[in-house]
Amino acid sequence: MAQVSYSGTGRRKNSVARVRLVPGSGKITINGKDVHDYLPYENLILDLTQPFGITETTGQYDVLVNANGGGFTGQTGAIRHGISRALLTVDPDFRGPLKRAGMLTRDPRMKERKKPGLKKARKASQFSKR
Repeated sequence: MAQVSYSGTGRRKNSVARVRLVPGSGKITINGKDVHDYLPYENLILDLTQPFGITETTGQYDVLVNANGGGFTGQTGAIRHGISRALLTVDPDFRGPLKRAGMLTRDPRMKERKKPGLKKARKASQFSKR
């Protein structure tokens, strides 16, 4: 018997997360590690599980994530986006609540490119009149 799984891809900043939902007890595994070992802050874990709260499916699916690129915050946003997309394949009726909560929108904010003659995108060296 083949294992039922639902997948979704999430992106934010420079992070990409490939998410698989498997019916289970609610265990979250990111890159082979438990979520509490992988993410250093509890608020990121709460952020990550928001789609389950919205759709009232908390503890029904095990989450298997392959995340790469970016930092903790970007990866958390990407995983949340991926979970939301995977939940859509579980039940298309979840679309309304997830969309209202803004979970299906890919966050377009990216790091601005560095400009020539400046230290960063906008930071310049201090102006000296003399």
